[in-house]
Amino acid sequence: MKTERKLWKEILYHLFVLAGAFIMIYPLLWMVLSSFKPTDLVLPTSKQLIPTEWTLRNYIQGWQGFQGYTFGTFFLNSFIIAITSTFGTLFSSSLVAFALQRLEFRGRKILFGLVLSTMMLPAQILMIPQFMWYRHLNWVGTYYPMILPFFFAIQGFFVYLIMNFIGGIPKDLDEAAKIDGCSYYVTFFRIILPLIVPALVTSAIFSFIWRWDDYLSALLYVNRAYMRPVSLALQLFNDPSSGSDIGSTLAMSTLSIVPATILFLIFQKSLVEGIASSGIKG
Repeated sequence: MKTERKLWKEILYHLFVLAGAFIMIYPLLWMVLSSFKPTDLVLPTSKQLIPTEWTLRNYIQGWQGFQGYTFGTFFLNSFIIAITSTFGTLFSSSLVAFALQRLEFRGRKILFGLVLSTMMLPAQILMIPQFMWYRHLNWVGTYYPMILPFFFAIQGFFVYLIMNFIGGIPKDLDEAAKIDGCSYYVTFFRIILPLIVPALVTSAIFSFIWRWDDYLSALLYVNRAYMRPVSLALQLFNDPSSGSDIGSTLAMSTLSIVPATILFLIFQKSLVEGIASSGIKG
């Protein structure tokens, strides 16, 4: 009796989890499958998940883009912004994390507190002063506001994540390197950096996804059509004055999630290891 009761509990539990998972991914499934429907049938058959008529017209038409620029141009813009800013985030955050975790200097705890405080401020609070500052530097209308700040460790989340990972590395390695005559820079690049690869991979995935999906920054600083990233280019399909192309919007939205999905699938093991190790060792 106890075995049967336990079996039924497990069955009910898994059915409940599967139902919840389906509810969570239903909007995503609807977007992907509806992108293969003819545009005039997307809304009339919105309650029907599986298309009765399949077509690639939305992808062909959506890829043609706007004003003579294909959607490949917008994808290239997003890759430039996301990859460059992610590299800057990893480089600067790892250096700051190493300094705060391993070096002893005056004001270290205060600086650490300031880093943590940046995680508590909503980004919207800083929009106006940042925009005024970037306009004074003549950066508005360029990619500089969306790339260069990330080379200065402005995201405390990644600093904190890498700090926790470094905290789990024995300090004996640092002391042995110091005895061998290694400077702090050599210790970081030759000893610490190879050991924090899981944390760097985790940070890279999160940073890439956040920069790829960043709509607000592109809306503020990009004012030319050919410079738009994917997140902002999708808006052009929905023009209140001339109508909306729902089919093309869904098709290009489906393509826009492909890079982040592939990145996650490739580095899934390192992502889980980086999160778990940072949490345990922190």
